Amino acid sequence: MTKIQMQVPLVEMDGDEMTRIIWKWIKELLIEPYVDLKTEYYDLGLPKRDESNDQITTDSALATIKYGVAVKCATITPNAQRIAEYNLKEMWKSPNGTIRSILDGTVFRAPIIVDNVKPFIRTWQKPITIARHAYGDIYKDVEYRVDGPGKAELVFTGENGEIRQTIFDFKGKGVILGMHNIDKSIASFARTCFNYALDIKQDLWFSSKDTISKKYDHTFKEIFQDIYDQEYKLKFEDAKIEYLYTLIDDAVARVIRSEGGFIWACKNYDGDVMSDMVATAFGSLAMMTSVLVSPDGYYEFEAAHGTVTRHYYKHLKGEETSTNSMATIFAWTGALRKRGELDGIEELIGFANKLEAASLRTIKEGVMTKDLAALSETTNQKIVNTRNFLVEIKQRLDDTLS
Repeated sequence: MTKIQMQVPLVEMDGDEMTRIIWKWIKELLIEPYVDLKTEYYDLGLPKRDESNDQITTDSALATIKYGVAVKCATITPNAQRIAEYNLKEMWKSPNGTIRSILDGTVFRAPIIVDNVKPFIRTWQKPITIARHAYGDIYKDVEYRVDGPGKAELVFTGENGEIRQTIFDFKGKGVILGMHNIDKSIASFARTCFNYALDIKQDLWFSSKDTISKKYDHTFKEIFQDIYDQEYKLKFEDAKIEYLYTLIDDAVARVIRSEGGFIWACKNYDGDVMSDMVATAFGSLAMMTSVLVSPDGYYEFEAAHGTVTRHYYKHLKGEETSTNSMATIFAWTGALRKRGELDGIEELIGFANKLEAASLRTIKEGVMTKDLAALSETTNQKIVNTRNFLVEIKQRLDDTLS
């Protein structure tokens, strides 16, 4: 068959451990036989990040701005254990955090729904998309361990002088956390969420705790509401969708009682936690897609899960693994589809859609990895290993394309 031609390359960000193995197999089995794949390749595996003093992460983000669409493999964010394991120069920052900061993007995470894998929440019938602000909060915090008595102050030095507020008078040991955000990033977050809601024609909820955080969280609420009233209210009414602000504790209760089918916008830490909660309640983190959307129209697609370390070390020993690759497949299909949309290549869009359909069909027909077998309502299951799952998808893809 003639391969589908690409005009503009994707930015390809390779990763670590078991997901790096799966990454190679997905390209080999499910993409390269059908697409004349053009990518600008960046190896974000931990050894290469260390070798380049993490410059390669910045370079990959700048390439995303140049080309508009990126696809990223899961990567390790090192801790003390990883420093020793990989003999690193230092504890490099999260590559996701670096890329998000450069692109000023919002992360949208949504579950992959399959008929025979039911959510743990019986009322959920439709996907719930988590929109996570990707700047500031505890991810850019300043922390201090208090060793003894003393006064902690919040000090701001502006053009008109210095402002001081007492945080706490410590009588003994304690801990201090300072965090920040900026109006520009909050406004970008709001507009990206409103635009995404209009694109997919779903209601948008935003939640914070402004009753307690009367300056920090209230600023988020105020900026969202002002932008909605001035720029999006009429557009939402025309699209017959709604914007709702509510306290985060109320939002949690509403989400659990809902049938799904909306976008839930959260501050950075809230989104980090709630996306894992939603993914788990829908079945598996391995069935959670993630796309970083910049207000300037740049997209970076990835899986929402980590590098699957335990399976990687089994793989190195030659032991069989049964690792779910669905979210990584959907990262590739999302990037290929978006590339096709931007470049006007209908064949590329169609291929991405057919690969997703073949992947879903494989699970619907009872062929799945071990993580889904425990959740599936299919009685006649065929549990396969990591590579054979991809082979099964390829068979169904070939059947569709023929």
